[in-house]
Amino acid sequence: QVQLVESGGGLVQPGGSLSLSCAASGSIFSNNAMGWYRQAPGKQRELVAVISGGSTNYADSVKGRFTVSRDNAKDTVYLQMNSLKPEDTAVYYCYARVSTVQGPFDENDYWGQGTQVTVSS
Repeated sequence: QVQLVESGGGLVQPGGSLSLSCAASGSIFSNNAMGWYRQAPGKQRELVAVISGGSTNYADSVKGRFTVSRDNAKDTVYLQMNSLKPEDTAVYYCYARVSTVQGPFDENDYWGQGTQVTVSS
């Protein structure tokens, strides 16, 4: 089984910065993609940023402010959030698409427990 452990959520003022990290652990054979989603109250979960095969993809609302990076050796993904806005307030979920040693040709999606990010003055 694969587990994702997140850290770095919290409260920050508008215009401030916050960094999130997420480490995947378990019998990982191939870590194909990692990233972040978020869900605000009353809204659907949306993609924030993903990184796969050296390429990145960002939601339009965060492009230019957020940066996703990855340490493949550590199966860890990071999200650097700058110029934060109140509308960034949400629960942020780590995401990974991996195959395991037990099923190396079978990709599955895994999710972290979520971490609260609140942007408020």
